[in-house]
Amino acid sequence: MVEFHVDRGSGLPAYLQLGRQVREAMRLGWLQPGDRLPTVRDVVATSGVNANTVLKAYRELELAGLVEARQGSGTFVKASLGSAAPEDLDPLRATLARWVAEARSAGLEDEDIYALLREVLSGGAQ
Repeated sequence: MVEFHVDRGSGLPAYLQLGRQVREAMRLGWLQPGDRLPTVRDVVATSGVNANTVLKAYRELELAGLVEARQGSGTFVKASLGSAAPEDLDPLRATLARWVAEARSAGLEDEDIYALLREVLSGGAQ
């Protein structure tokens, strides 16, 4: 089950943060086709956002073809975003966790780590 967290200081609208978290959970295999998303009421209770914000996030995901709303039943994952099986991610996650720990030991803060990762992902570091 996905637990939503909204960072009100991020400058990113809450509905986009919620949508991004659903997409991330799908990529990581935490949400699979057929899985039910948390109810609007549950998201409101845990994240403190307005119900209309949750509905907007779910609507955007539905328009993208990722989820489907079923009248009276909830909102369900319709597609898969992950390109690897969830169990294949475990060794990579462990390697990445060690790398992050090493980066923090070297004095890097989270923003430094994000910047370094973005650089590597964009092919800037050879």
